[in-house]
Amino acid sequence: MQTLTPHVYWAQRHGDIYLRVELSDAKVCDGLHGIKPMFLCRTAQGHGAKGDHDYEFSLDFLEPVKPEVSHRSTQRLVNVTVRKQEQRWWDRLTLQERKPLFLAPDFDRWLDESDAEMELQEEEKINKVSIESRIRKDPYLGLKKGYLFMYNLVQFLGFSWIFVNMTVRLFILGQDSFYDTFHTIADMMYFCQMMAVAEVINPLVGLVKTGVFPAMIQVVGRNVILFVIFGSLEEMQNKAVVFFVFYLWSTIEIFRDLQVTLPL
Repeated sequence: MQTLTPHVYWAQRHGDIYLRVELSDAKVCDGLHGIKPMFLCRTAQGHGAKGDHDYEFSLDFLEPVKPEVSHRSTQRLVNVTVRKQEQRWWDRLTLQERKPLFLAPDFDRWLDESDAEMELQEEEKINKVSIESRIRKDPYLGLKKGYLFMYNLVQFLGFSWIFVNMTVRLFILGQDSFYDTFHTIADMMYFCQMMAVAEVINPLVGLVKTGVFPAMIQVVGRNVILFVIFGSLEEMQNKAVVFFVFYLWSTIEIFRDLQVTLPL
């Protein structure tokens, strides 16, 4: 029996090639084979435009494709899906610029590149929503956010009080405010730094994603300076360095707490 070539219609997406072979009652379809990225589909005793014959076609693709090929036969045609090795848009289907005579666009599935990109984005959104819907939501999420908001708000207000108080005293007293900063500000600074222990507890229990070790170094370092160096050594309490350390701490913490509180 004479071997003929069937009519093949094609379309593409960024990751797939769709082929529609016009054959009725096709029984056999061979898969991808050969060294080149060539797809060969052979049907036995299929009914095409010229009746019952053996039909065969081959395509040298523009770029490599994956060896996994899926096909679905109906009474009137064979639908074949070939996956590209790299997700990208092809300028044409075949390696040779001149397309084979048996090949034509499948206008039922045809999209240009921009439309295909929009379709891909819609599929990604649907997949993302599907994944998010399968992820179990934390029943305590609102409570956790409320706690973090209140904690950062209290810290923000505390350090803001320190900053404003020191700034006002600086304008009124000038350099004299340097030497009694500790006796004026220490109580509020003690309060804020004792609350800062939560900076270590929060990542430890999973409330925030920051590292435990960096937070511990910062909190321990500041508490050593405040409680040990400034708090226990009376000769340090009347030095100007206390003013500059407290002023720097409060400025940094105001901006940090503000950045954390606003997104919550």
